[in-house]
Amino acid sequence: MSANHTTPLIEMADVTKSYRMAREKTTVLHQVSLRVNHGEFLAIVGPSGSGKSTLMNIIGCLDTPSEGSYKLEGLEVTGQSDNKLTEIRNKKIGFIFQGYHLLPRLTALENCELPLIYRGLSGKERKARAMEALERVGLGPRIAHRPNELSGGQQQRVAIARALATNPPLLLADEPTGALDSRTGMEVLGMMEGLNRAGQTIVLITHDMEVAQRASRSVIIRDGVLSEQERRGGDETDAGAQDGSHERVVQQA
Repeated sequence: MSANHTTPLIEMADVTKSYRMAREKTTVLHQVSLRVNHGEFLAIVGPSGSGKSTLMNIIGCLDTPSEGSYKLEGLEVTGQSDNKLTEIRNKKIGFIFQGYHLLPRLTALENCELPLIYRGLSGKERKARAMEALERVGLGPRIAHRPNELSGGQQQRVAIARALATNPPLLLADEPTGALDSRTGMEVLGMMEGLNRAGQTIVLITHDMEVAQRASRSVIIRDGVLSEQERRGGDETDAGAQDGSHERVVQQA
């Protein structure tokens, strides 16, 4: 099936993830259903131990569901081989991590070229695409700088440029401001908002409600259960309120 913009970028249905340790079975995600269309900026919010990292790993094709269905641009991810998952990650997902994950001996340009090597692109094309991505994040003058010559915010911008260089349908950001001071973190989020306005789909994983407010839509994960977050008059409320009056589970959205 060919992917197009009438097909959701992410479509999860009743995804459950369980782990078996010795004779005990632990379920981390409980029948999660989630739909993300092209061009959305979604925040997945949850405290430590909520299951958000497990959900991120499944969205990022770093792990697969124990039960249920996960389609990325119409392609069923569940049941794919490790080699196929690697191919999907390389072609469809750009990762942004809290810790940047830049190689210290490489320049900003060389770090951005790394994922393109696995695409089999020529050196000339790799360099052109990496330079374009660095220009997009405002680091054109810094292409020859190594990570230790850059501020934390600049290093995160290099990491974003590295993700953008592959032209992925999805940017998946895991606590992208977690290692930054508040001012720099807000600058990075502002840049991500700009990328989203230009059409880039972004899924952001965070524990911080203030960070989540920068996204156009938010979902809450607690104890492996996902629920939509409602926004009213600029305020946000957890749809899983204790009285249940406004509960709107994502699979019903």
